[in-house]
Amino acid sequence: MAYTLTHISDVHLGPLPDVRTVDLLSKRITGYVNWKRNRAAHMESGTLKRLLTSMKGLAPDHVAVTGDLTNLALDAEIVNAAVWLRELGSPENVSVVPGNHDAYVPGALSKAVTAWKTYMTTEAPDAPTTRNGFPFLRERGPLGVIGVNSAVATAPFMASGIFTRTQAEGLASVLDTAREKGLFRVVLIHHPPVRRAASPQKRLYGIRLFQSVIRRHGAELVLHGHTHVPQRHWIDAPDGKQVPVIGVPAGGQAPGGRKPAAAFNHFEIDGEPGDWRCTLKEYSVAGKVGATTVTERRVLHGPETDSGSSSGPAGSGRREAARLRQ
Repeated sequence: MAYTLTHISDVHLGPLPDVRTVDLLSKRITGYVNWKRNRAAHMESGTLKRLLTSMKGLAPDHVAVTGDLTNLALDAEIVNAAVWLRELGSPENVSVVPGNHDAYVPGALSKAVTAWKTYMTTEAPDAPTTRNGFPFLRERGPLGVIGVNSAVATAPFMASGIFTRTQAEGLASVLDTAREKGLFRVVLIHHPPVRRAASPQKRLYGIRLFQSVIRRHGAELVLHGHTHVPQRHWIDAPDGKQVPVIGVPAGGQAPGGRKPAAAFNHFEIDGEPGDWRCTLKEYSVAGKVGATTVTERRVLHGPETDSGSSSGPAGSGRREAARLRQ
């Protein structure tokens, strides 16, 4: 029986708690203005609830959340996100990595990691890690769930991320450990680790380093958020194989906005090393009421694998007709 993994990201939980004037004496002032002018109108809690109802109806074996649970990384937001995670599922069944909004100002990342730590535990204690404990490795069924942190505090109007050499060493180590155990390796990261997947001010620094680790050590799947669009990329891996790199729209994005409506990705995984099978279904919110609908079906591993180039997106991250394989 296939093991199921659901991927959700960029939920940007709202509404904002009370914001003190002192909280806005930083980069948060720009984020606060953006929330008032734009994000509050399009990121709806009702949309997220509909998405989660549909997701839970599938009863996934594990859930991956790739960051941006908060908006301004206020202390109250970080606490609220911890409560939301407990409602989403137990630490055994949910894995989380932070996003740039969770590291919005200096010190916020450490607070978020502390509050959400049980969803980021590792089973590879000897691997090199950053001060905040990344990368982590969690064994779940046939999966090796590997969490990488790309989130850092940045200057105003910047939302870039960083993949460091320390994490590269740790990622290489846990990828090898998971491979030796015969696990299907799923890497979670907030920023897309491919070129031209995000605008310059939102890009990941360290893309070449990340991809060099994948090329040498391999992986089966990379999941990311950040761009709020359903991107599909591929990274070359050992033995002529390719690793799918899958993005997902923002979890609270209401239909009718500039970005695609909220969606989650649902993966079914079975097989064994050398003969893995993995299929993707994307479920998207349709209209103001009602259930989600399947907006994409794709085979990622198996005899009918639908792969693309190693550096370019399939459909450029947009809902083109070629993506809607029903």
